[in-house]
Amino acid sequence: MSIEIRHATPGDEATILAFINELAAYEKLAHEVVATESKLRQSLFCQGPKVFALIAEIDGEPCGFALYFFNYSTFLGQHGLYLEDLYVRENHRGAGTGKALLARLARIAKENDCGRMEWWVLDWNAPSIAFYKSLGAEAMDDWTVYRLAGEALKNLAAHRGEDT
Repeated sequence: MSIEIRHATPGDEATILAFINELAAYEKLAHEVVATESKLRQSLFCQGPKVFALIAEIDGEPCGFALYFFNYSTFLGQHGLYLEDLYVRENHRGAGTGKALLARLARIAKENDCGRMEWWVLDWNAPSIAFYKSLGAEAMDDWTVYRLAGEALKNLAAHRGEDT
């Protein structure tokens, strides 16, 4: 058994979308997926992409992926690598695929002079939390994630001028 990690290329859209849907089902969030192969193609394989993906293969069979982008830390004065999604198919878990994907991401972060690598994990996902902790990752328990989406995002974007 040989784990190969490669950059996603045009033609991988269906595979990536399948991984996204499988991950969403695992996280009980399948109802939130609106991504399409076309949207993935436009985001990942456009000129000057802002998001990137890795595909893990075992003996030539896609078995997992990681989707990431670069952010910036004003405190560090350096870019960081943000892992949006990491997923390994159930029948390939425990074989080192997740660690191989994270190790490749760590190398990409170092090659790009990133000061850190971050991601979110659902608080009920004990297997993933244990896995991340085994690699030396630390939970950022003193931070709370906020999100604007849908109507709230639209309303704020429409705001003009000073607050009244």
